[in-house]
Amino acid sequence: MKDFFKFMFATVAGIVVSCVLFFFIGILWLFSMLSSSESETLLQDNSVMMLDLRGDLAERSLDSSLEFLMGDTYTVYGLDDILSSIQKAKESDQIKGIYLQADLLTAGFASLKEIRDALLDFKESGKFVVAYADTYTQGLYYLASAADKILLNPHGMLEWRGLASAPIFFKEMLDKIGVEMQVFKVGTYKSAVEPYIATEMSDANREQVNAFLTSIWGEITQDVAASRNLTTEALNAAADQMMLFRPAEESVQCGLVDTLMYKNDVRNYLKGLAGIDEDDDLPVVGLKEMINVKKNRPKDKSGNIIAVYYAEGEIVNDAIASPLSGTETVINGTEVIKDLRKLKEDEDVKAVVLRVNSPGGSAYASEQIWYAISELRKEKPVIVSMGDYAASGGYYISCNADTIVAEPTTLTGSIGIFGLVPNVKGLTDKLGLDFDVVKTNEYADFGMMGRPLNAGEKAMMQMNVNQGYDLFLTRCAEGRGIEKEELDQIAQGRVWTGSKAKELGLVDELGGIDRALEIAIAKAGIDAYTVMSYPEKPGLFDSFTNFRPDNYIRSLLLKSCVGEWYKPISNLKELNQCSRIQARLPFELNIE
Repeated sequence: MKDFFKFMFATVAGIVVSCVLFFFIGILWLFSMLSSSESETLLQDNSVMMLDLRGDLAERSLDSSLEFLMGDTYTVYGLDDILSSIQKAKESDQIKGIYLQADLLTAGFASLKEIRDALLDFKESGKFVVAYADTYTQGLYYLASAADKILLNPHGMLEWRGLASAPIFFKEMLDKIGVEMQVFKVGTYKSAVEPYIATEMSDANREQVNAFLTSIWGEITQDVAASRNLTTEALNAAADQMMLFRPAEESVQCGLVDTLMYKNDVRNYLKGLAGIDEDDDLPVVGLKEMINVKKNRPKDKSGNIIAVYYAEGEIVNDAIASPLSGTETVINGTEVIKDLRKLKEDEDVKAVVLRVNSPGGSAYASEQIWYAISELRKEKPVIVSMGDYAASGGYYISCNADTIVAEPTTLTGSIGIFGLVPNVKGLTDKLGLDFDVVKTNEYADFGMMGRPLNAGEKAMMQMNVNQGYDLFLTRCAEGRGIEKEELDQIAQGRVWTGSKAKELGLVDELGGIDRALEIAIAKAGIDAYTVMSYPEKPGLFDSFTNFRPDNYIRSLLLKSCVGEWYKPISNLKELNQCSRIQARLPFELNIE
């Protein structure tokens, strides 16, 4: 009888689990069908495209079904979608202008410049661009400065204060818990290790941070000055006044804003620009609708493909070292190598634009990707387009391309590597833990908990890092056609902006992904082609199976508790998962 009930309960439990599983599969299937059945958007006459920016900017957007499942707490805009939509709006006779509603967008200045340049190009068609915000963040004001008219709430605020970098240092905290970071590095400017071994910036790091902040701010003020018919001196004077806390009228007086207006009146203002009577409806087309607008181009039948391959995020050996949030992207070395091999073997692919947006990561994975790109180049042109970051490992995988294109505000270079090995003996002593060992050879217990590295082990670690740096330097020297000794002078782990990198020969041209595509098409020597993006965006089922709800919930809680310190603290947690030899930027540059 006991066995009977045991089997009965097991059967019932199995049925319940199966029902729940099939229920979720059914829900996923339904969302997948809804997502794939989105119909083409048909534009009405006198429409206005609306860019309502309120979330995070990535190179590519999430699957719409997954975004629906995650709710409004996590909105990701794809830079590719925004640029494509602006281009379609320019080509459409039905679209009369673009309305930029600048709420809050987490994005780097290089990405913002790409959107800004697209808006300036849109204006060449004679159509209008209008921006409005209750409060402009500094980044979104930079974007909005491309508009014909900038509107601000009469009681709104405008952030214009200059740039700053404020890294967080963990050394004293680690000292208190008894953890020492044993550091091995090459590069005077390789500052990624400083948060773990110091309490303030080194002189070298302070020098490089000051240099690239000055360069980025110079680019921003020049762009804004040109669009607003102001001088850079006037813009710097306004920044020194801390405009955020000044009355909105002062933003108009100093030329940063054109008109003060309540949000409720913006629609009628746009109607006037679009030639619509106040009593009539204003057709507004959002970004999601614009994505489904058919391109105003004849379908290419040549079969030629220009591939755009997106490499975004930290470089890791495999997906095991996934980010804390469970939704952020990584450059998975194993998968990237497979994808690049397929592009090499695909005879229809005539050229590849490698879009790199990465602060670096695993030195080993970077070398493997570098080799895959070298093999790809034997068959077809490879053009690199750099996003906000393409530094350290991000530069490693870019250095042997036929042509490298970067934005002036891209952070790149940082040619150097480091290794970190935590020594937790102080912590284990505090906890009262004792260790003993039996070993057959001198270094059999290398890396074991409870003791620091000995002199021999430290020497070997540093030798390994030196060899890695020499290899990195060799790859870059060969790829860029610069003598190794000469390159070493501008390497040393130093971070450069795209504009300075061009002067130094680390970058060939300044521009965005559109310029990289032009170069790729020219090098391919073709007239007819189709631009296709790789790797294929994960579908709903792939996204769902890879999505880690525990990590996602944990990241939301951490973000709510620590705010702006989320990134450095989460990276501290991930340190234990990282490859010990790294080629990457400081964990968080905190440019604001």
